[in-house]
Amino acid sequence: MIHRHITDQIREALTDTPVVLVNGARQTGKSTLVQSAELGEQDRQYLTFDDPGILAAAKGDPNGFVAGLNPRVTLDEIQHVPELFPVIKAAIDRKRQPGRFLLTGSANVMLLPKLSESLAGRIEVVTLWPFSQGEINGTKETLVDTLFSKHPVAWSGKTTPVRREELLETVLAGGYPLAIARHNASRRNAWFQSYIMTMLQRDIRDLANITDLTAVPRLLSVVAARAGGLLNFADLSRTVGLPQTTLKRYFFTARINVPGSTVAAMGNKLGPTSHSDS
Repeated sequence: MIHRHITDQIREALTDTPVVLVNGARQTGKSTLVQSAELGEQDRQYLTFDDPGILAAAKGDPNGFVAGLNPRVTLDEIQHVPELFPVIKAAIDRKRQPGRFLLTGSANVMLLPKLSESLAGRIEVVTLWPFSQGEINGTKETLVDTLFSKHPVAWSGKTTPVRREELLETVLAGGYPLAIARHNASRRNAWFQSYIMTMLQRDIRDLANITDLTAVPRLLSVVAARAGGLLNFADLSRTVGLPQTTLKRYFFTARINVPGSTVAAMGNKLGPTSHSDS
Protein backbone atom coordinates (compact mmCIF):
# COMPACT_ATOMS: atom_id res chain seq x y z
CA MET A 1 0.00 0.00 0.00
CA ILE A 2 1.26 3.48 -0.89
CA HIS A 3 1.79 5.70 2.17
CA ARG A 4 -0.30 8.89 2.08
CA HIS A 5 1.49 12.00 3.32
CA ILE A 6 -1.57 13.36 5.19
CA THR A 7 -1.78 10.30 7.46
CA ASP A 8 0.17 11.96 10.28
CA GLN A 9 -2.03 15.07 10.01
CA ILE A 10 -5.17 12.95 10.40
CA ARG A 11 -3.73 11.06 13.36
CA GLU A 12 -2.80 14.32 15.07
CA ALA A 13 -6.24 15.82 14.43
CA LEU A 14 -7.92 12.79 16.02
CA THR A 15 -6.08 13.48 19.28
CA ASP A 16 -7.73 16.87 19.91
CA THR A 17 -10.70 17.33 17.56
CA PRO A 18 -14.13 15.66 17.96
CA VAL A 19 -14.86 15.41 14.22
CA VAL A 20 -12.27 14.91 11.48
CA LEU A 21 -13.45 14.97 7.86
CA VAL A 22 -11.26 13.46 5.16
CA ASN A 23 -12.55 15.28 2.12
CA GLY A 24 -11.72 14.53 -1.49
CA ALA A 25 -13.02 13.47 -4.86
CA ARG A 26 -14.25 9.94 -5.50
CA GLN A 27 -11.57 7.30 -6.03
CA THR A 28 -8.74 9.25 -4.38
CA GLY A 29 -8.36 6.51 -1.76
CA LYS A 30 -10.32 7.88 1.22
CA SER A 31 -11.96 4.59 2.20
CA THR A 32 -8.68 2.71 1.86
CA LEU A 33 -6.88 5.30 3.99
CA VAL A 34 -9.37 5.44 6.90
CA GLN A 35 -9.44 1.62 7.06
CA SER A 36 -5.66 1.25 6.82
CA ALA A 37 -3.50 -0.12 9.62
CA GLU A 38 -1.96 3.35 9.99
CA LEU A 39 -5.31 4.79 11.11
CA GLY A 40 -6.85 1.56 12.35
CA GLU A 41 -8.07 1.39 15.94
CA GLN A 42 -9.49 -1.80 17.40
CA ASP A 43 -12.48 -0.10 19.01
CA ARG A 44 -13.37 2.12 16.02
CA GLN A 45 -16.53 1.09 14.17
CA TYR A 46 -16.61 1.45 10.37
CA LEU A 47 -19.80 2.08 8.38
CA THR A 48 -20.20 3.18 4.76
CA PHE A 49 -23.22 4.92 3.31
CA ASP A 50 -22.55 3.25 -0.02
CA ASP A 51 -24.32 0.32 1.68
CA PRO A 52 -28.08 0.78 0.90
CA GLY A 53 -29.16 -0.75 4.22
CA ILE A 54 -26.96 1.52 6.31
CA LEU A 55 -27.99 4.53 4.22
CA ALA A 56 -31.70 3.76 4.72
CA ALA A 57 -31.24 3.33 8.48
CA ALA A 58 -29.45 6.68 8.81
CA LYS A 59 -31.98 8.57 6.71
CA GLY A 60 -34.97 6.92 8.36
CA ASP A 61 -33.95 7.73 11.94
CA PRO A 62 -30.86 9.99 12.19
CA ASN A 63 -31.12 10.38 15.97
CA GLY A 64 -31.52 6.67 16.62
CA PHE A 65 -28.72 5.86 14.16
CA VAL A 66 -26.18 8.11 15.90
CA ALA A 67 -27.31 6.96 19.35
CA GLY A 68 -26.54 3.37 18.37
CA LEU A 69 -22.97 4.03 17.19
CA ASN A 70 -19.82 2.98 19.01
CA PRO A 71 -18.03 5.66 21.07
CA ARG A 72 -15.60 6.08 18.16
CA VAL A 73 -16.76 5.55 14.62
CA THR A 74 -15.75 6.07 10.98
CA LEU A 75 -18.61 7.10 8.67
CA ASP A 76 -17.72 6.77 4.99
CA GLU A 77 -19.36 8.93 2.24
CA ILE A 78 -21.13 11.22 4.72
CA GLN A 79 -22.37 13.52 1.92
CA HIS A 80 -25.18 11.03 1.24
CA VAL A 81 -26.75 11.78 4.65
CA PRO A 82 -26.65 15.54 5.35
CA GLU A 83 -29.39 14.92 7.95
CA LEU A 84 -26.70 13.51 10.25
CA PHE A 85 -24.73 16.74 10.63
CA PRO A 86 -27.00 18.47 13.19
CA VAL A 87 -27.37 15.16 15.05
CA ILE A 88 -23.58 14.73 15.20
CA LYS A 89 -23.33 18.33 16.45
CA ALA A 90 -25.78 17.57 19.27
CA ALA A 91 -23.88 14.37 20.15
CA ILE A 92 -20.58 16.30 20.31
CA ASP A 93 -22.14 19.01 22.47
CA ARG A 94 -23.33 16.36 24.93
CA LYS A 95 -19.95 14.59 25.04
CA ARG A 96 -16.98 16.39 23.52
CA GLN A 97 -14.48 13.58 22.97
CA PRO A 98 -11.46 13.92 20.63
CA GLY A 99 -11.49 11.56 17.66
CA ARG A 100 -15.11 10.55 18.18
CA PHE A 101 -16.16 10.86 14.53
CA LEU A 102 -13.89 10.21 11.53
CA LEU A 103 -15.84 11.11 8.40
CA THR A 104 -15.11 10.89 4.69
CA GLY A 105 -16.88 12.83 1.96
CA SER A 106 -16.63 12.72 -1.82
CA ALA A 107 -18.35 16.08 -2.08
CA ASN A 108 -16.96 19.17 -0.38
CA VAL A 109 -19.83 19.40 2.11
CA MET A 110 -18.13 22.29 3.89
CA LEU A 111 -19.06 24.52 0.94
CA LEU A 112 -22.73 23.99 1.84
CA PRO A 113 -23.54 26.79 4.36
CA LYS A 114 -26.03 24.95 6.60
CA LEU A 115 -23.77 21.91 6.97
CA SER A 116 -20.56 23.85 7.59
CA GLU A 117 -22.25 26.05 10.20
CA SER A 118 -23.58 23.04 12.12
CA LEU A 119 -20.07 21.75 12.91
CA ALA A 120 -18.15 25.04 13.13
CA GLY A 121 -15.51 24.81 15.84
CA ARG A 122 -15.98 21.07 16.19
CA ILE A 123 -14.45 19.78 12.95
CA GLU A 124 -11.11 19.68 11.17
CA VAL A 125 -11.16 19.12 7.42
CA VAL A 126 -8.25 17.34 5.73
CA THR A 127 -8.22 17.18 1.94
CA LEU A 128 -7.03 13.99 0.26
CA TRP A 129 -5.87 14.62 -3.30
CA PRO A 130 -4.95 11.91 -5.79
CA PHE A 131 -1.45 10.44 -5.42
CA SER A 132 1.37 12.96 -5.63
CA GLN A 133 4.49 12.00 -7.53
CA GLY A 134 6.28 11.83 -4.19
CA GLU A 135 3.75 9.32 -2.86
CA ILE A 136 4.00 7.24 -6.03
CA ASN A 137 7.82 7.24 -5.81
CA GLY A 138 7.94 6.78 -2.02
CA THR A 139 9.56 10.15 -1.24
CA LYS A 140 8.52 13.19 0.77
CA GLU A 141 8.14 16.41 -1.22
CA THR A 142 9.79 19.37 0.49
CA LEU A 143 9.99 21.94 -2.34
CA VAL A 144 7.60 24.51 -0.79
CA ASP A 145 9.13 24.17 2.70
CA THR A 146 12.60 24.53 1.22
CA LEU A 147 11.67 27.66 -0.76
CA PHE A 148 10.30 29.39 2.35
CA SER A 149 13.01 28.15 4.70
CA LYS A 150 15.38 30.66 6.29
CA HIS A 151 18.23 28.39 5.24
CA PRO A 152 17.24 26.90 1.88
CA VAL A 153 19.22 23.98 0.58
CA ALA A 154 21.66 25.12 -2.07
CA TRP A 155 21.10 23.66 -5.53
CA SER A 156 23.90 21.28 -6.44
CA GLY A 157 23.63 22.10 -10.11
CA LYS A 158 22.89 18.46 -10.94
CA THR A 159 19.68 17.43 -12.64
CA THR A 160 18.12 14.16 -13.69
CA PRO A 161 17.15 14.40 -17.35
CA VAL A 162 13.55 13.51 -18.19
CA ARG A 163 12.45 12.99 -21.76
CA ARG A 164 9.54 15.12 -22.97
CA GLU A 165 7.47 12.01 -23.73
CA GLU A 166 7.98 10.70 -20.18
CA LEU A 167 6.95 14.02 -18.67
CA LEU A 168 3.78 14.22 -20.78
CA GLU A 169 2.85 10.64 -19.92
CA THR A 170 3.30 11.35 -16.20
CA VAL A 171 1.15 14.50 -16.36
CA LEU A 172 -1.63 12.82 -18.35
CA ALA A 173 -1.65 9.74 -16.12
CA GLY A 174 -2.39 11.91 -13.07
CA GLY A 175 -2.61 10.40 -9.61
CA TYR A 176 -5.93 8.60 -9.27
CA PRO A 177 -5.03 5.14 -7.92
CA LEU A 178 -7.24 3.18 -10.33
CA ALA A 179 -6.13 5.25 -13.32
CA ILE A 180 -2.38 4.86 -12.78
CA ALA A 181 -2.92 1.12 -12.26
CA ARG A 182 -3.82 0.91 -15.96
CA HIS A 183 -0.78 0.42 -18.12
CA ASN A 184 -1.61 2.35 -21.28
CA ALA A 185 -3.07 5.72 -22.16
CA SER A 186 -6.20 4.41 -23.91
CA ARG A 187 -7.25 2.39 -20.85
CA ARG A 188 -6.62 5.36 -18.55
CA ASN A 189 -8.67 7.58 -20.85
CA ALA A 190 -11.54 5.07 -20.71
CA TRP A 191 -11.36 5.17 -16.91
CA PHE A 192 -11.49 8.99 -16.84
CA GLN A 193 -14.50 9.05 -19.21
CA SER A 194 -16.34 6.57 -17.00
CA TYR A 195 -15.38 8.56 -13.91
CA ILE A 196 -16.89 11.77 -15.29
CA MET A 197 -20.13 10.03 -16.28
CA THR A 198 -20.47 8.40 -12.85
CA MET A 199 -19.86 11.71 -11.12
CA LEU A 200 -22.51 13.42 -13.25
CA GLN A 201 -25.12 10.72 -12.69
CA ARG A 202 -24.53 10.16 -8.96
CA ASP A 203 -23.02 13.16 -7.22
CA ILE A 204 -23.83 16.28 -9.22
CA ARG A 205 -27.41 15.21 -10.00
CA ASP A 206 -27.96 14.52 -6.28
CA LEU A 207 -26.64 17.89 -5.11
CA ALA A 208 -28.12 20.33 -7.60
CA ASN A 209 -30.90 20.85 -10.08
CA ILE A 210 -28.80 20.61 -13.25
CA THR A 211 -31.07 20.92 -16.25
CA ASP A 212 -28.36 20.22 -18.85
CA LEU A 213 -25.88 17.59 -17.67
CA THR A 214 -24.03 17.75 -21.00
CA ALA A 215 -22.96 21.32 -20.19
CA VAL A 216 -21.00 20.23 -17.10
CA PRO A 217 -18.30 18.19 -18.93
CA ARG A 218 -17.93 21.09 -21.37
CA LEU A 219 -17.50 23.50 -18.44
CA LEU A 220 -14.96 21.21 -16.77
CA SER A 221 -12.94 20.96 -20.00
CA VAL A 222 -12.83 24.73 -20.47
CA VAL A 223 -11.89 25.41 -16.83
CA ALA A 224 -9.21 22.68 -16.88
CA ALA A 225 -7.67 24.23 -19.99
CA ARG A 226 -7.44 27.55 -18.12
CA ALA A 227 -5.89 26.20 -14.91
CA GLY A 228 -3.69 28.86 -13.41
CA GLY A 229 -5.41 31.64 -15.38
CA LEU A 230 -7.78 34.37 -14.28
CA LEU A 231 -11.35 33.35 -13.50
CA ASN A 232 -13.59 35.52 -15.66
CA PHE A 233 -17.24 34.46 -15.57
CA ALA A 234 -18.23 36.75 -18.44
CA ASP A 235 -15.64 35.17 -20.73
CA LEU A 236 -16.51 31.66 -19.52
CA SER A 237 -20.17 32.37 -20.17
CA ARG A 238 -19.46 33.28 -23.79
CA THR A 239 -17.18 30.28 -24.32
CA VAL A 240 -19.48 27.67 -22.78
CA GLY A 241 -22.69 29.24 -24.06
CA LEU A 242 -24.47 29.52 -20.72
CA PRO A 243 -26.01 32.55 -19.00
CA GLN A 244 -23.79 33.83 -16.18
CA THR A 245 -26.37 33.00 -13.50
CA THR A 246 -26.57 29.38 -14.71
CA LEU A 247 -22.80 29.20 -15.18
CA LYS A 248 -22.10 30.32 -11.60
CA ARG A 249 -24.55 27.75 -10.22
CA TYR A 250 -22.94 24.97 -12.29
CA PHE A 251 -19.47 26.20 -11.32
CA PHE A 252 -20.32 26.11 -7.62
CA THR A 253 -21.74 22.59 -7.99
CA ALA A 254 -18.60 21.47 -9.85
CA ARG A 255 -16.41 22.92 -7.08
CA ILE A 256 -18.25 20.76 -4.54
CA ASN A 257 -17.56 17.57 -6.49
CA VAL A 258 -14.34 18.16 -8.43
CA PRO A 259 -10.92 18.69 -6.77
CA GLY A 260 -9.63 22.18 -7.35
CA SER A 261 -9.24 25.54 -5.68
CA THR A 262 -9.75 29.20 -6.40
CA VAL A 263 -6.78 31.33 -5.38
CA ALA A 264 -6.85 35.09 -4.89
CA ALA A 265 -4.52 36.99 -7.20
CA MET A 266 -1.30 38.20 -5.59
CA GLY A 267 -1.31 41.87 -4.66
CA ASN A 268 -0.65 44.34 -1.85
CA LYS A 269 -4.24 45.56 -1.43
CA LEU A 270 -7.02 44.03 0.63
CA GLY A 271 -10.30 44.23 -1.22
CA PRO A 272 -12.05 42.98 -4.36
CA THR A 273 -9.65 41.28 -6.73
CA SER A 274 -9.55 38.77 -9.50
CA HIS A 275 -9.11 35.06 -8.81
CA SER A 276 -6.98 32.40 -10.36
CA ASP A 277 -8.58 29.00 -10.81
CA SER A 278 -6.58 25.80 -10.43
